[in-house]
Amino acid sequence: MKIAICPGSFDPITLGHKDIIERASQLFDKVIVLVLNNSSKKPVFSLEERMDFIKRCVNAENVEIDTYSGLLVDYAREHNASALIKGLRAVSDFDYEFQLALINKGENMFLSSSMVKEVCSLGGDISSFVPQEILNDIYKRCKGDGKND
Repeated sequence: MKIAICPGSFDPITLGHKDIIERASQLFDKVIVLVLNNSSKKPVFSLEERMDFIKRCVNAENVEIDTYSGLLVDYAREHNASALIKGLRAVSDFDYEFQLALINKGENMFLSSSMVKEVCSLGGDISSFVPQEILNDIYKRCKGDGKND
């Protein structure tokens, strides 16, 4: 079964989102629309409202709606997803998505400090992205738990 995940904040779902989700539903056996809370955004609509909006707008039998608060790569592994579906509006979107892809693959070229801090705050392993000499300091500041002490 080919499973794709279409992650986003969907605050609210737009016609562009709807188009991407419906086109993906024609390419994959199952598409999971994953409604996320972005720590850098303050949503206008609650998580429940955003999920309801998607249910009311997207008409495809193979589309499921879910939510998750951890790392997307962990969710994708847990659900055996083979693809992530994202829309790009501008070059800045590509840069951000490219950094996410690098993190998900465990590669550290071109990663911003902000991206490393976000992964750390979500409980991800950042040991391959920062010098070992300061790893515990970063964990303590981002997570407050002294991970890897």
